[in-house]
Parts: sequence; C-alpha cells; structure tokens
Amino acid sequence: MLSAGEFRKGLTFEMDGNIYTIVDFQHVKPGKGAAFVRTKIKNIITGAVIERTFNPTDKYPKAHIERKAMQYLYEDGGLYYFMDNESYEQIPLSHEQVEDAIMYLKPNDTANIKFYKGEAFSVEPENFVEMEIIQTEPGFKGDTATGATKPATIETGAVIYVPLFINVGEKIRIDTRTGEYMERV
Repeated sequence: MLSAGEFRKGLTFEMDGNIYTIVDFQHVKPGKGAAFVRTKIKNIITGAVIERTFNPTDKYPKAHIERKAMQYLYEDGGLYYFMDNESYEQIPLSHEQVEDAIMYLKPNDTANIKFYKGEAFSVEPENFVEMEIIQTEPGFKGDTATGATKPATIETGAVIYVPLFINVGEKIRIDTRTGEYMERV
C-alpha cells in the first residue's frame, strides 16, 4: 500500500478500478487546517489527465508496471513497430501510445516500453539522444551574451531551441525528459 503522503512523480497506483501515474504533485501545508497533497494524475489506459487533492493518510495499492527495452523498427499507417531484443517479437503501438517519445526516436533506437498486465501503454526514449540538425536559421556573430536561442528542426522532424552558434549538419545531444539542448557532439 502507498499513502498519498509518499506520492512522487512517475509513481503508479490503483484507484477506483483504474491505474494512474502521477504527473505532478505538491504537498501543501496551509496555515489553518490539515495538510493535503495536490496532484495531477494521468489514467494510463485512457490518457486522461485530472487534477485531484488527497489527504496524506489516504492509502492506495501500488500498481506493478513492467518495463522492457525494445528496439524501434518503423512506422506504417499510423502504427509504430517495436521489437523485443530477446524474443524478436514485434508489437505495434498507436500514435497515442508513442506521441511524446517518437520525436526522439529514429529507426533502430532503443526505447523503454511500459506494460501493465501484458498490455503496452507508454514509450520512453533514452534520457539523452544524439540528433542531427536538418534545418535552422544561420547564427549571427556577437549576439551570444544574452544566451539567445533559435528554433532548429532535428532529423525526426521535431523542433527544439538551440544556441545561435549551432548550424545545419551538426549533431547535438538532447535531454528527452525536458526536450532541451544539452551540448554539441
């Protein structure tokens, strides 16, 4: 059992017959009255995000989520195919299941697939990926004191913000958790 006072980002629990993962949380201790936990939780099956407050002593059963590293193969007709590296079994996932991760996945990249009771529901790319810049505006000399950034399109089609000195054809490292530029490779 998991008490609401122990809620942390990414934890999964069962409530009212559904499985939820914690997107965001905040422990609140007002001047008057009892403390409470304000959360944003996401239903892992439907994808719906709701805001809810909990009493810190409320208890919920923890949901067991299985994670498996799988290789992204290709996209075909709105389905994204992943292969288990041990059994070579391929599973198709819908765009809703991969929408956040696919911006950082190229064919043959490894991703972590989350399963609940044998059903895949979410995809997580590696924390750091290296991508090539395929389109961006040229940088301007001397305009670097402010830490200014410009939009750049990476090889998967995603747009991220990079420093002005980055040019087309360069490889960069991206933090997939925040979608931010880390460094040149």
